[in-house]
This record gives sequence, C-alpha cells and structure tokens, in this order.
Amino acid sequence: MTEWLPLLGFAIATSVTPGPNVLMVAAGAASHGVRGVVPHMLGITVGFGAMLLLVGLGLAGPLAASAWLHEAMRWAGAAWLLWLAWKIASAPVSDRKGAGEGPRRPPMGFRSAALFQWVNPKAWMIAAAVTPAFTRAGEPLLPQVVAISAAFIAVSLPCLLVWAGIGAGAGRFLGSPARLRAFNILMALLLVASLVPTLR
Repeated sequence: MTEWLPLLGFAIATSVTPGPNVLMVAAGAASHGVRGVVPHMLGITVGFGAMLLLVGLGLAGPLAASAWLHEAMRWAGAAWLLWLAWKIASAPVSDRKGAGEGPRRPPMGFRSAALFQWVNPKAWMIAAAVTPAFTRAGEPLLPQVVAISAAFIAVSLPCLLVWAGIGAGAGRFLGSPARLRAFNILMALLLVASLVPTLR
C-alpha cells in the first residue's frame, strides 16, 4: 500500500490536470455530450496504458539515446496538436436542436484516440518520467511496469469523466452556437498553452 499510494497519486495528478487529452474530451463533450465521447475516453485509457507498457519495457532507451529522434517526435507531436487545436476552434457548431453553422464534426473515436497518445507530448513526458520514478533496480521489470500501467488505466476514466462532465455542462449552459464557438476557441487556446512546457 505504501508503494501504491504514491503511484496512484501521481497517476491521478497527471491524468486530471489540463493537457491535450482532457481538453479534447471536454470540447467533444460540449458538442456531443458525455455518451458521445465514451469511445474517445476508452481509446485514451487503452492507448496510454499500452504506451506505458512499451515505453517502460525499453522503447524509451532508443529515444533517449537519439537526440534527433527525440526532438523530431517532440516537434511532430507539437505540430499535430496545433492542427487539432485549429480543428477544434474552427469546427462547425450547432445548438442541441441542430440550429447553427452546419453538421457537427463527429468526436474522436477509439482508434484515433489510442493512436493519438504516440504524438501527445504530455503522454511522452509522463511515460518517460514514471518508469524510473516508480521501479526498483534489481527487481523484475515486467511486473513493475504492468503495475504502473494498471494504475493509470484504473484512474483514467474517472479523471476523464470529470472533464467530460465539465464539457457537457458547458455545452448545455452555453446553448447558442456563438457561445459554443467561444468555448471551442477557449479549449483550443488552452490546448496550445499546454504545449508550452513540452517545448522548453
């Protein structure tokens, strides 16, 4: 228990704080409700859990050894997130009755959300930090990495549901297409701001 509690605390803190995943879930829920973003949330949960396993079992080594590869992935991820921020800000919006600028863009699905983890700078920062922080040298690595992945999978959906609820509540409160547009632009700006720590 003394080893699990700090890991769970770290998992909750890094999963619920603002970042690309939670901001996109909130933006999606504002337009499509909590049910509409369930595949997105499941994709994040499974995709990031798998990423933690692979990075923890050795994928981090080649990236750490190759400075250019690390930088290339970091900037590719940043470019992808900027494109996503633009898509969020410029997506057609309509109210709950369908009145507005046109058909709403469908939310991100399971597969896209799972694959997105590999270009998410925050996901890479967490994956690179958690393995050395919560594993012990001289002990079998696989069960330790599995435990880390399991901890993040356990807290992922509850943390994402918080943001889905915020987004869905904002969507009901804002009501008009113009206000939803403003909310989407705010989410896009926060998404861009979340990149700043990863590019320093």
